[in-house]
Amino acid sequence: MKMKYQRLHMWIEQGNVSIPKLFFQYYKALKIADDEALLLLHLLAFHSEQNDFPTPSDIAKRIYSSENEISSKLQRLMQKGFLEITQGIDGNGIVYEKYSIYRLWERILDHIEASSMQQEIEAEKNEEGEIFAIFEQEFGRLLSPMEIETISMWLDTDNHSPAIIKAALKEAVLAGKISLRYIDRILFEWKKKNITSVKQVEKHTEQFHSKTTSVQPKVSVAPENTKKVSFYNWLEERE
Repeated sequence: MKMKYQRLHMWIEQGNVSIPKLFFQYYKALKIADDEALLLLHLLAFHSEQNDFPTPSDIAKRIYSSENEISSKLQRLMQKGFLEITQGIDGNGIVYEKYSIYRLWERILDHIEASSMQQEIEAEKNEEGEIFAIFEQEFGRLLSPMEIETISMWLDTDNHSPAIIKAALKEAVLAGKISLRYIDRILFEWKKKNITSVKQVEKHTEQFHSKTTSVQPKVSVAPENTKKVSFYNWLEERE
């Protein structure tokens, strides 16, 4: 039994093949067949053994495929752009050929980036769709075709983000002036001041409130329980 574990330990120490987890997560999405994926894994194993250009005969000794089938699969992987034959130079200056799957890693990363971008686009579309529902909720009625067109222009023509439009609506609600005309003027002022994020809006209003608080006279009379908060008028900015 002891000799058995010693042999196992020796086999493990012979080395491992490093395979990125992303390969297993995305090879199906890239339409790589299971037998093609297995072939790529064997190429990685040969690479770890310092054999960068195994022959179909070498590979056939390890998998249940003929040399002709292996050659066809290698050709198919190259046609799909997952595998290529490149050249290297050894220590003696001799040029040799080798298989490279660098293109495969590039394709996986491109797929991840494209998927992430698509998710962002879908999330933005969903957020844009919510904008109309929020306006109808605040107005307490359905939007007219002209109002829908105005909000669409804010998004598509003026390139205001859904978040900044919701912030402008909030400012209009606080001011008690819920109208698209008033909100349009707020958005115009923000664009003129290069305010493009909710954080910039909050920072601007905080600066206004800190100014108004600092100039308020001190009074000895105890304040009432209700606290009055000054509203920042974007259209009539105070210096």
